[in-house]
Amino acid sequence: MIVETRYVTSGEVFVAYQISGQTGPDLLVAPGFVSHLEQMWENPNAARLFHALGGFSRLIRFDKRGTGLSDRGVGIPHLDERIDDIRAVLDAAKSERTFLFGISEGGPMAMLFAATYPERVAGLILFGSYARAIGSSVPQDDLAAAEREVRENWGTGRSLSGFAPSAAGNPAAVANFAKFERLSASPSDVINLLRMNSEIDVRAILPTIRVPTLVIHRRDDVRVRSQAGRELAETIPGARYVEMPGNDHVPGGADQDRIVEEIRQFMGASPAVAEVDRVLSTVLFTDIVDSTKRTVAAGDRQWRSTLEAHHAVVRSQLQRHRGREVKTTGDGFLALFDGPARAVRCAQEIVKAVQPLGIEVRAGVHTGEVEMMGDDVGGIAVHIAARVAQKANASEVLVSSTVKDLVAGAGLKFVEQGPAELKGLSEPMRLFGAVG
Repeated sequence: MIVETRYVTSGEVFVAYQISGQTGPDLLVAPGFVSHLEQMWENPNAARLFHALGGFSRLIRFDKRGTGLSDRGVGIPHLDERIDDIRAVLDAAKSERTFLFGISEGGPMAMLFAATYPERVAGLILFGSYARAIGSSVPQDDLAAAEREVRENWGTGRSLSGFAPSAAGNPAAVANFAKFERLSASPSDVINLLRMNSEIDVRAILPTIRVPTLVIHRRDDVRVRSQAGRELAETIPGARYVEMPGNDHVPGGADQDRIVEEIRQFMGASPAVAEVDRVLSTVLFTDIVDSTKRTVAAGDRQWRSTLEAHHAVVRSQLQRHRGREVKTTGDGFLALFDGPARAVRCAQEIVKAVQPLGIEVRAGVHTGEVEMMGDDVGGIAVHIAARVAQKANASEVLVSSTVKDLVAGAGLKFVEQGPAELKGLSEPMRLFGAVG
């Protein structure tokens, strides 16, 4: 089947996508760790799956940045960038509301997008996926061995047994998979992806997913243990779990008709309207250190001038990093971000940018569920971010463990500060100082 490949820019990166199918609700597929839009149509099982899904949906597929037909050589992509790519593809496809189908490693990015943009997600489907890579994916139990296997055998098709054991004895399938490997990513790209994926941990955001969710997992999945799927279903509110026999990790195969039917029925049901007044966001608090003393020392007029310059600097950085100013708190700011890496980088830039003004700020960052209350926000995530900021020293950016886990692969560095008692929380929270 010939389907037109199109491109959309996400930031400065070109992302390749395809649309197939005719009618029905939109269904966007977030693929596993590598993909190739056009070559996958040469795989009979994959093509049959795409045809079946396109029979009752407008099927939207894309290659993640760094793989397939999308821009290569873009470094190690992190989750912020990946959900940016989903949004860019949906915008290009003129999709206002879609079902998300996250396969394997595509699951965490689909989960994060669903929690962050519930108004754009009609439902979430997860297949062979996980919230935390370590302990879930067999190759990542021994990263060195997985990298060695890639160096020695990538491009030969020998790794097919680690994805679809049922097809590993078919020479034609092995040859097809070898071509898929060579076209989807280079060995260096695969090694970098393995390292990044080993750090994925989105467990903290699972309770904030407010869209209907279907989790499908094969009982003896050769790559991701079925326990990972059960944990997703147990933690995501209202999720339904379907466990199937077999050990293939990819959804294509002899039993794919049941998978397609489960998805069709899930999408055919009237999806509940998402609670758009409660969404996942990253909260940033900033605060000028010793502002009262500085006011007395400088005098009201001089301090007012300094404060105005401070506000201008902070707003400039918020605009640059796509932060949304919620309000000023006299000598500080409360802002929201749709990506934790951007929030941390913004905080770091603010700390540096205000120093020429003769002042120092401290900042706290946390990701969690936020209650939207008109122009204001509330909820436990806002409370935690404020408490984290209070623990920071002058010119320091402190983040919660949730933020640190979500920015894996973003190139940010942290120094663990140890557990801290935060007022209002029953248990200590591990805090990390952003460095660099």
